[in-house]
Amino acid sequence: MELLSFFFLCSFLYFLFTVWKHFDDKRDQECYILNYQCYKPTDDRKLSTEFCGEVIKRTKNLGLNEYKFLLKAVVSSGIGEETYGPRIMFDGREDNPTLHDGISEMDEFFLDSIQKIFQKSGFSPLDIDVLVVNVSMLATIPSLSARIINYYKLRPDVKVFNLTGMGCSASLISIDIVARVFKSHKNINALVITSESLSPNWYSGNDKSMILSNCLFRSGGCAILLTNKRALKNRAMFKLKCLIRTHHGARDESYGCCIQTEDDKGYMGFHLGKNLPKAATRAFVDNLREIAPRILPARELLQFLILSLVKKLKRNPKQGSGAKTSAVNFKTGVDHFCIHTGGKAVIDGIGLSLGLEKYDLEPARMTLHRFGNTSASSLWYVLAYMEAKQRLKKGGRILMISFGAGFKCNSCLWEVVRDLEDGNVWEDCIQHYPPETVSNPFLEKYGWIQQEDIATFKIPE
Repeated sequence: MELLSFFFLCSFLYFLFTVWKHFDDKRDQECYILNYQCYKPTDDRKLSTEFCGEVIKRTKNLGLNEYKFLLKAVVSSGIGEETYGPRIMFDGREDNPTLHDGISEMDEFFLDSIQKIFQKSGFSPLDIDVLVVNVSMLATIPSLSARIINYYKLRPDVKVFNLTGMGCSASLISIDIVARVFKSHKNINALVITSESLSPNWYSGNDKSMILSNCLFRSGGCAILLTNKRALKNRAMFKLKCLIRTHHGARDESYGCCIQTEDDKGYMGFHLGKNLPKAATRAFVDNLREIAPRILPARELLQFLILSLVKKLKRNPKQGSGAKTSAVNFKTGVDHFCIHTGGKAVIDGIGLSLGLEKYDLEPARMTLHRFGNTSASSLWYVLAYMEAKQRLKKGGRILMISFGAGFKCNSCLWEVVRDLEDGNVWEDCIQHYPPETVSNPFLEKYGWIQQEDIATFKIPE
């Protein structure tokens, strides 16, 4: 009898140990952000209205219709006069880029932001176990990740991931890679580098679907330091709660709506199709459908299901299925919304879909105005705005939403680990935001183009 009791006691203790071990191991698999550093290029790379007008005028293949299209696009873009471009534009060589132009543009970012994040965090390059680099439209041999390893002398056993072609949603893909590595390796640190090289990707033709990318994209980047070390969690800024990736590349319509291609005259560019809004909406809805149950309280989901069911039962069959259902209130589970600055229409569309207010959209709108669409790094400029405005308090929950070619929609939820108030890249200008107006001066300076006659129009000198 005593032997049997001893056996049951041992079994029970082993069960308790197994449960404790399971939860203890999960604590070593958490994904924390220790620090991040956005990139601010030097002032001699600012794209003022005057300079942008000169760039447009020296683009030889444009006619009056293209000028009018560009004027309308720039004025309605939500982009201000203090965004940054690559040096090749200031040299007047955007039509004839070299490999060196693309690499040197990245070098400026690498040498600035990576160095700053090491200084801010107190880490050294030898502390990095995982390196993930995402630059979608520049592939070099050796890779850009190898270039970073060579310059900063990272360890020979560093695990390296070099991503290309992932578009504006690439930074969350990089975070997902790190989070998955953290599941199987304890006590390690990761460095994520996210940017885009604009130097080799200027479009010199006159296809309107490809001209648009010249107006929207700007230079930028971000270095992010992450860890799963339990001993460092009190130093962390954010903790990853969940991350969802949605990819509609199997659909031809979604695959082709954002694509690098050549126009009918052989000019390389980035095509943004008319079906892009439809593809983005479809991916966005599918992504929200999956992430909502993970981040919203049960009462909100239950209320939504009940209201939807009641509305469905009351619906007149003759009305069809086009009637709108009640929207989920994402604010019941989210405190801050970090939205990709793909353009004014993208921000406004997400705001309308989620029922967000002016306060919720302010960080994305102001980031678009100050820095433009910096591709995959744009989310981190939006996050930095929230921090500089001292909005991020311990326990707050931040929903990040990004879109990218493929077509993809990726989202994730972060929890703020401690009160944050660093100015980051906004430090010297946050006091001026939000400005009284974000209207673009292009209309005031170039509005006369709207009155021109195509039969008499000449390219301005």
